Amino acid sequence: MRRIFAFTLLSLCIAGSLHAADATDAARKLAQDAIIVDTHIDAPENLESKWNDLGILVPEREFDYPRAREGGLDVAWMSIYTSAEEDDKGTAWQIANSQIDHVEALVERHPDKFALLRSPQDVDKLRAGNKVLLPLGMENGAPIGDDLSKLKFFFDRGVRYITLAHGGNNRIADSSYQATGKWGGLSPFGEQVVKEMNRLGIIVDVSHISDDAVRDVLRITDVPVIASHSGMRHFTPEFNRNMPDDIAKAVAKEGGVIQLAFGTAFLDRNQARETAERRQTLEKMKQEGKSEAEMDAYSKAFSAAHPAPVMHTDAVLDQIDYAVKLVGIDHVGIGSDFDGVDGELPVELKSVADYPNLVAGLQARGYKEADIRKILGGNLLRVWTEIEKRAEH
Repeated sequence: MRRIFAFTLLSLCIAGSLHAADATDAARKLAQDAIIVDTHIDAPENLESKWNDLGILVPEREFDYPRAREGGLDVAWMSIYTSAEEDDKGTAWQIANSQIDHVEALVERHPDKFALLRSPQDVDKLRAGNKVLLPLGMENGAPIGDDLSKLKFFFDRGVRYITLAHGGNNRIADSSYQATGKWGGLSPFGEQVVKEMNRLGIIVDVSHISDDAVRDVLRITDVPVIASHSGMRHFTPEFNRNMPDDIAKAVAKEGGVIQLAFGTAFLDRNQARETAERRQTLEKMKQEGKSEAEMDAYSKAFSAAHPAPVMHTDAVLDQIDYAVKLVGIDHVGIGSDFDGVDGELPVELKSVADYPNLVAGLQARGYKEADIRKILGGNLLRVWTEIEKRAEH
């Protein structure tokens, strides 16, 4: 069993989001012993806007090394995020490479704390010495432009999943956030992208894309897919960003896994509706030629008028329960979206220190240890291993 880090009371007070009292000793022990894999943490985007040394405690962020070790996090997928606006401006390629540079710099700065992870076969070897492993997931396929060869370029840089689209329809696929699709699912180029990702061993991530696009992916892919950070639409019927039951079952049928997010917009029907409303208004303002300053002002005013609800771990546990009953224990995992939801998170799940609180909740609901280990990371590693084995080398 790995050594459990002992943190001082001062560190706990500074961090603010360490809810050690909410987790039992048994939950903390299992969180340290299990392999925890979180498939979506937005640290690179924040490093791009402001460099923080995540090897030390950074209270204003939700991911850093001390709290990752406190929470038992082993594999933290770094999200290489580019927006639809950056795609339109032609800057997505540069920004993606810059964010990868930041992650590499973090590892070079702290080789005793972090390691880049490019294969599931290396997890046990690289996490020795209490290292936190950092695989790369690209959130939005925009950086590849219309050049299929750039998939190999990013694979060589360490990218191991790609979320095909984000907030807007792109060259590859329609976005779940758009009321009107451009392609009716995947584009012809998008079909080639999926096939090439299969060939290379890059995981296809269906979070953020439209229902029709997911159906197209499942029709074309030769290997399982994942949803890196999604919720269940059963709880948020008007929020197309979350996954409906029929598609969740289809993803599971093909061997894939649904990684459930912690952000309150994924969990609460009213906030999900408001999030969709804000996005629709911003899209309309963009089409009307409003300035970025005007759009920022609207967004801030909307957020102030519609504060996020106070929610607790039970809301995430309810999603897990529902997903497990729907698709089976082998097809559910976690993709928190830490550092990507502006702190709009359940009270007991405010940072990477807090996975033991989730474990405690699962234990209280009667999940067996073996099944908790699957949810925490075993399912994702199984899928990644299968995709890697079936890739052409």
